[in-house]
Amino acid sequence: MASIFTKIINGDIPSYKVAEDAQHYAFLDINPMMRGHVLVVPKVEVDYIFDLEDKVIAGLNVFAKKVALAMEQVLSCKRVGMMVIGTEVPHAHIHLLPFTEEAQFNITNPRVQLEKEEMQAIAEKILHAFSQA
Repeated sequence: MASIFTKIINGDIPSYKVAEDAQHYAFLDINPMMRGHVLVVPKVEVDYIFDLEDKVIAGLNVFAKKVALAMEQVLSCKRVGMMVIGTEVPHAHIHLLPFTEEAQFNITNPRVQLEKEEMQAIAEKILHAFSQA
C-alpha cells in the first residue's frame, strides 16, 4: 500500500508543493513546527532514509539544499535547519525548518496553526524562488 507521501507525490492527496524534479518532491508540512516547515521526499518509496541507495540519498540532500536556499530567500529566518526523524510516515523524508534562534529547533515545541491562504502563499513564494534558481 502506498504511503501518504506517495499519494501526495501522485496527486491523490493535495499538498502545498514548493519544489519538484524527476526524483524528488518538497511540500509544506500540514502540521508545522514553524512557519515554512517543509518536507523533502524522494519519489521512490523507501521507509528508512539510510536504506536509500547512496545515489538516491546524495541526490535527496542536493535537492534539499536547493529548496533550503529558496526558503532563505522568501522567509524571515537566520538559517534553514535540517532534521531527519522518519518514524511518523514509512517513507524517507527530510524536514527543513527555517529558524532565527536555536530554541525554535525543538521537536517538543507546540505546533503552529496557519490558515490555508497563508500556507498557499508561502508555498507559492518558495516555489517561485526555487524555479528561479
